[in-house]
Amino acid sequence: MDISNCPSCNSLFVMTKFRDVCDACHKEEEANYDKVYAYIRKKINRTASMMQVVNDTGVEEMLIIKFVKTGKLRISQFPNLGIPCEKCGTPIKSGRLCGNCSDSLRTDLQEFEDEERRKAFGNEKKNTYYMKDDQKG
Repeated sequence: MDISNCPSCNSLFVMTKFRDVCDACHKEEEANYDKVYAYIRKKINRTASMMQVVNDTGVEEMLIIKFVKTGKLRISQFPNLGIPCEKCGTPIKSGRLCGNCSDSLRTDLQEFEDEERRKAFGNEKKNTYYMKDDQKG
């Protein structure tokens, strides 16, 4: 049992794996979810962008992103909603990084691994010792 401060209102509450906010804030989040879901369920609003949903419902973008990340809202049903890439902010449909940032990270990691291998291989050569044979028999 973890006691924590609510990130929204700073009151103490018992944190569970299902809730990361206090009961009062959870109820408010649920009301906001209902508002967003009712809005985007309407056929005319299914292609609304994130900013349109924020402006028309008054619900904060970060809360809508939370709904998407936790699976409460499925982006597959709403083609113009997206969550921002955690590196560059480009809207994406799933995951944490866009394709470009993911590829860049993969390339950087590969270069780092290659450099570490070169350093390790270079160190092996440096640690090779030769002994001079002074005793000729």
